[in-house]
This record gives sequence, C-alpha cells and structure tokens, in this order.
Amino acid sequence: MPVKPVAIIDIGSNSVRLVVYSGATRIPSIVFNEKVMAGLGKGFAKTGALSVSAQDRAIGALRRFRILTDQMHVSRTRVVATAAVRDASNGDEFLEKVRAAGFRPEVLSGEEEGVMAGQGVLSAIPGANGIIGDLGGGSLELVDVAEGKVVHSASLPFGVLRHAALLEKGEDAFREKLAGKLHGLGFRKSGKGRPFYMVGGSWRALARLDMLLKDYPLPITHEYRMGIDAPAKLQKAIDNFDKADAKSASLSVSRMPALPYANLLLKALADEIRPSELVVSSFGIREGLLYDDLDRKSRALDPLIEAAREAGRGLGRFAEHGDLLDRWIAPIFEDDRETARLRLAACLLADVAWQANPDFRAERGVDMALHGNWVGIDGPGRVMVAQALFSNFGGGEDFARQEVSRLCSKQDLARASLWGLAMRLGQRFSGGVAESLEQSRLSIENGMLRLELKRGTEALYGEIVERRLKGLANALNCTAEATTL
Repeated sequence: MPVKPVAIIDIGSNSVRLVVYSGATRIPSIVFNEKVMAGLGKGFAKTGALSVSAQDRAIGALRRFRILTDQMHVSRTRVVATAAVRDASNGDEFLEKVRAAGFRPEVLSGEEEGVMAGQGVLSAIPGANGIIGDLGGGSLELVDVAEGKVVHSASLPFGVLRHAALLEKGEDAFREKLAGKLHGLGFRKSGKGRPFYMVGGSWRALARLDMLLKDYPLPITHEYRMGIDAPAKLQKAIDNFDKADAKSASLSVSRMPALPYANLLLKALADEIRPSELVVSSFGIREGLLYDDLDRKSRALDPLIEAAREAGRGLGRFAEHGDLLDRWIAPIFEDDRETARLRLAACLLADVAWQANPDFRAERGVDMALHGNWVGIDGPGRVMVAQALFSNFGGGEDFARQEVSRLCSKQDLARASLWGLAMRLGQRFSGGVAESLEQSRLSIENGMLRLELKRGTEALYGEIVERRLKGLANALNCTAEATTL
C-alpha cells in the first residue's frame, strides 16, 4: 500500500481531468476526481489548432490541480495528453504552457493511447478477450486483448468532436470511410464472435440509456452487457431523447449531443467486426497507466478480491478474518472457480456493517455489495455477494431487493444465501477470532453437517452456535451434529 497518493492528469480532447488514487496497489481507490470541460478539440477539425480560449481553460484547471496535488502530498503525478494535443499544429506551444504550470506532460501516440486503454480494461476485467474500443473526443482507439495482454492497437480519427466533418457527406460515406480505415488492421477477423469492450463517456451514456429502456434494476455500467443489436434499438430512443430522459438515465446533459454519433459509430463497428456482445468497461486509459506501472506479481492479483480485502481491513474489526472464514466454510460447498471467488469476496466483507445499527446491518451489507466501486464483477455477481451479506447479517434467506434479484437465477441466490448462513455461523462461533476457526472443522457428508471442535473447547458450542448450526443444516436439507476432533 502506498504511503502517499498518486495522481493522473488526463489532458483530453473534451476535458482535462485530475484523478487522485490511494489505497491498495492493485486496485487503488479514487479519493479525488475533478473534470474541467476545456474543449481543446472543439473546432479542431476545421482549424487544426487548439483555440486560445480552450487553452486558457485547460491551463487554469492545471494550475488549480497543481496546488491541489501539492496540498494532498501526492507522491507522483503523471500528466498525459492525447489526440487533440498530439495532432494540433500548436500542440508544442500548449505543452510549454503546461510545463510552466509545473507539470511534465507526456504526449501519447495513438498506439500508446490504445495500449493504455487496453491495460485499463485488463486491470478491471482480467479475463477480457476481444476488441476494445476507446472513444474519445479526438480519436477512437481499437485494441485487441487476449490472455491478459494487449495484442495490438490502432488509433483512428473518429472521435466524437470530429463527427460533423465525418458525417458531412452522409452515413453511407461515413461507413465507407470507416471500412477503409479498418482495412488491413485485422480487427474484422480477430474480433468476430468475441466481445467488444466499450470505453469512454459517450458509450457509457448509451449503456445508461439502454438500462433505462430495459428498466434494468442496477444502474452500474461496469460490465453491463448489451446485444449487438442494441445500437439499432437505441436509435429510435435517441431520436426522441430530451432532458427529462437524460435525468432519468443519470446522464449529463453535455453528453446528449454526442449520443447520435456515438451510437452510429457503435452500430457501424458492430456491423464491421461482428462481435458476440457489447460490454462496458468503466476503466480506461487512466487506470491503464496505473496498471502499466505494476510488476507482474501485482498484476496477477484479483482486483475484486484485493478491493474487498482492503474494504474488510478498513471497515471490519478483525484483520484478515475473511480469508480464514472462507477456508472454514469452503468444505461444505462445491463451487467452481468463478463462484468460489464471489464467495471469498463475500467473506472478506463479512464484517463491514458491524458499526451500523443492528436493525440495518443487513441492508448496509446489501448496499455495500450492490453499489460498491468494485470491478472484476458483473451485475449478477454483485447480487450474489449482496444475498450472502444479507443472510450473514441476519436478513434471512429471502433477499430484500426483489427488483435486482431477477438478475440472478433462483439457484444462485439460494447458494449465496447458504454462504451467508455459513458465514454467520462462523462469525458467531469464533467471535471473529482466528484461533477458534483454526482449531475446528466444518464438513458435510452423507446428509450430516458436522462441526468438529478441538478437545477442551467444547464449551464454544453454546446455545446460539447450536441454533445457527441447525439452521444452516436445515437450509442444506441435512441434520447437524457437533463432535470433538
């Protein structure tokens, strides 16, 4: 864990953004995030230069960011500029102003920008295997990722701020131009039948609109999935979109003008590449820059588990108790690898609601699972962890949030509820102390749920522990017994 926070400043075509991170090295938390809509790329398609007013807004923001990062005692600040500065005729002059504001900017090439976007997606979705499309104001980066690595990337001049020029001769001409740019890059062949990962605010806005139309109950865009026919279905909604719709979909009004172009581009890419599905990633270039600095061992860590472990340390009473609790209950479940990691995440969060009023601990656990800033987990996975915590904190087996429970099968919810009951038994039996769990064993065999205690510790099997063991056994359709090792 870093002693001091680190910062990324992203000088993009639309905005200049400061993000300050702190906490666990593998998946640090955002402690500060500020965006200024400088509009460096506005009008660029016509003039080829950064306007004076946009530069002034950007430099004003950077001067503020310089003071803030100093006051926050940021240990390292990485400043990167992308398409607008990279392509502008007066980009070098602007960079001198950035240096005068106290920063050392890097101008990423189109290929480097794509690689960092790819690293960002891999940071949040380690199993990502497909084509990434990072849509910014000045450019579109396409990146092929497989087996935890960036295979290759390319930058295309199809950013949202270029839409007027790109569509000047109509949609057919636009599609022809896109097809020409894709020719020879290999994305048609390598992308067919694999997921297409959507990075960038304009595409996240489309996902939010899709959620609104589908009445999707969990408004978290990361790892939200859409069919490849989604852009065609969204077109009609976009044509009739207004500010009330934007508010309902939690969209910034400033995103509205970009929606028609973003959707048209997404549809054209889906038609060209023919992916299996469209998947949103909330991580992109900034997180990719952090991920790029990690050693191989740190990269291999599971982002969900590391974030849950960090939350458990910060909010729970018993450091590292979650790992031990998971090992203790694991023998009574036959979970595959992916399901087992969700169970571990739940165990790591098993004590996070202890400071809440006892009547609201179950709800606190649900909120933590559903709305926490997790990555490496999709909507159904969040619901399973939420169900486990709901049962763990005494909410029972019937999940309180019926509107989100439909994201999971009844079988998955039932399994998660059993995790929660087992976690609840372990927490009560041990009092949160490692020694009791280390000196006992939970097992299931031939319809018998058995708690084996170390000889001399039989008194740990008190009345409440007995009640919880029998309750878990009943849920497992078993009988229960306590014996000595």
